Amino acid sequence: MSGPMALEPGGSEQDTLALRLAGAPARRDDHTLALRLPGHRPDPEAVSRLAADLADRIGPAVHPYEVAALLEAEGLTADQIKEWYGHPSLFSLATALYEQVPRTFPEPAPAADPWRPDTLRCLLRGVLFALPGLAYLLTAPLWHPGRHAAALITAGICSWAWGQALGHRAHLRMTAGRREAARTLLLGAPLGAALATAVAAPFAGRGPVLLATAAQSLYLAAAGVLLVLARERLLLAALTPLVAGAGVLPWWEPGPALRTGTALLALSATLAVTGHVLRGALATPAASAGARPRLVWSLPYGLFGLAAAVLVLLEGRREPYAVIVLTVSMGPAEWLLYRYRGLSVAALRATATPLGFLLRSAAVLGGCLLVYLLPLLPAALLTGAAPAPLLLLAATLWTALLLQAFGTAWPPALICLAAAGASGAAVLLRLPPGPAALPLSCAAAVAALVACVLHLLGRPARHA
Repeated sequence: MSGPMALEPGGSEQDTLALRLAGAPARRDDHTLALRLPGHRPDPEAVSRLAADLADRIGPAVHPYEVAALLEAEGLTADQIKEWYGHPSLFSLATALYEQVPRTFPEPAPAADPWRPDTLRCLLRGVLFALPGLAYLLTAPLWHPGRHAAALITAGICSWAWGQALGHRAHLRMTAGRREAARTLLLGAPLGAALATAVAAPFAGRGPVLLATAAQSLYLAAAGVLLVLARERLLLAALTPLVAGAGVLPWWEPGPALRTGTALLALSATLAVTGHVLRGALATPAASAGARPRLVWSLPYGLFGLAAAVLVLLEGRREPYAVIVLTVSMGPAEWLLYRYRGLSVAALRATATPLGFLLRSAAVLGGCLLVYLLPLLPAALLTGAAPAPLLLLAATLWTALLLQAFGTAWPPALICLAAAGASGAAVLLRLPPGPAALPLSCAAAVAALVACVLHLLGRPARHA
């Protein structure tokens, strides 16, 4: 015989039919097939080769049993483990591999930010908050607003408070379905417009001022519906006549007819678009009957709207252009509310202790406030307004909105009501500290609101 006889059926001529596993060691002798008997010691070289082949999958294992499961998935049999690697069992080989490969725990892929804001939408909302002011620019010469400002201010404050409460209730109903939210808006918006007009009627008397007050109330009600239902682009399209009419004023006097017609056209378009959107929402399938949210749940949002309107009014008495800046900034403010939530979720993933999360939460809050307030500083200087009152008022409104975004409504409402009451009393009754009452009240409100944010939102459970 020219060579030793093989000890197993099937020799080298059947190698092409054999299952070749990852890490299967090469034969030591091309001419002799040696059988590793069970009594032999493990083959370190073969085990090392297998460990190198499977290192990327063995490294993350936290127990040898995971390696054993991996080897089973690779198709290794008990006989192959004894023959190729010299180990008596699957678990013996798995333990050797687990001890030989260093532990590696790769970081999971970064998750998508669930609170990523829509930047264009937020900026558009800020513009839409300010665009209705063009109507006053167009129609002011027709009805002398200086003598009847109380009617418009009273109606505006009432509309603001009602709109905040109605918007909150509509969002609550949105959880049941779009049709239910539309029904809430369909009933609440006209009622709010009628209430605001009725409250302002004693200050308006009759004639053009009362009509202007009613038109303002109707517009604010309709615009609130479109904003709640996320139809900002339609609202912008409806206001196009107003933008065009105000845009020609520096070069051309359109006359009373065109001034009035442009404003009425924009109002009519807004009402028509609102009706169209509500009709479409009401046509959606009705949700299953459920418990209606209680009306009192929306009360603190309405009270906050009342307080915010008073605070803005007190600032506008001295610095009307600062109010325009503040109104436009509400778009970036909304964007930062989303960013705060996204950054808080990232902080939750990056910390392991409640204290660590509290510190990161404080840093996130400070960063968001800084990003919001810094652009307002040059804007205040450009409009000739005192920076301190504007910045403190903006910080008050933003931190209050932040708490509301997390469902905490009563603390910001009461704090802002206290600030508005103290400032308003100092102005109406001419009490000390006089003009400094508004910034001092807002400074105290900001301190209280920041403490509430850190106490309530500095806990990991609120962001889980």
